[in-house]
Amino acid sequence: MNMREHLIVKPGRRVRLEDHDPDDTPGHKKKSNVAPILERTTARLGELQYLLYAENKRALLIVLQAVDTAGKDGTIRHVMAGLTPLGTRVKSFKGPTAEELDHDFLWRVHQAVPPKGEVGIFNRSHYEDVLVVRVHKLAPPSTWSKRYEQINVFERHLADNNVVILKFFLHISKEEQRKRIQERIDDPKKRWKLSPMDFEERKYWNDYQRAYEDAIATCSTPWAPWFIIPANKKWFRNLAVSQIIVETLESMKMKFPEPTFDISKYRLR
Repeated sequence: MNMREHLIVKPGRRVRLEDHDPDDTPGHKKKSNVAPILERTTARLGELQYLLYAENKRALLIVLQAVDTAGKDGTIRHVMAGLTPLGTRVKSFKGPTAEELDHDFLWRVHQAVPPKGEVGIFNRSHYEDVLVVRVHKLAPPSTWSKRYEQINVFERHLADNNVVILKFFLHISKEEQRKRIQERIDDPKKRWKLSPMDFEERKYWNDYQRAYEDAIATCSTPWAPWFIIPANKKWFRNLAVSQIIVETLESMKMKFPEPTFDISKYRLR
């Protein structure tokens, strides 16, 4: 199965998250069967990252968005295990600082875009400015509604400058989120992850679902596609994200560069 084609949100399509089953595991039925596949995929990802770094013509930007507990950190930890620290950057976007608020909302994001040859991973991203800002009414609709087009233009600019963009929405159910929050409550080793915000944000579940639907539908473009990843099953989430990244990198037909000097003229002594 081509995971990319199966889970991509086609440009111009309306998005209804209730039509996407977060328990779905297309093409795979058992976790035990996926482990060796994920191991091979992770190894292949490492090979392709090395080639991306050596070729030094393009960058890869991976955007992870999701509601709380959906597994952004887990995806980075498990799927990106095949990447080497050399040439990999992870950026977590929290609430903007005073300096960042004095600039346009994309200013801080542009600074975090990976350079050629590197992989950049955004844990949350510029989409917070059409999600949190919208849900919590931090700006009027007249402000945040313009940001969809601004995001599309920004991402097109990146793509035109050889940044390959993949955007993943990790899709879990409200019940699955409840289970995961309860696990953190019950496990003393996980309680540190909890904050009052985890409980408060759940009250806005439906508002966030609508906000995500609009953001994904409006901003899934040929140059920066969105993928809706069924994420109730962590093992499938990891497999789907890693396979889409590998399929994308392989489609780039990268090649190792030729040496910049005539090696035949040199001999080891």
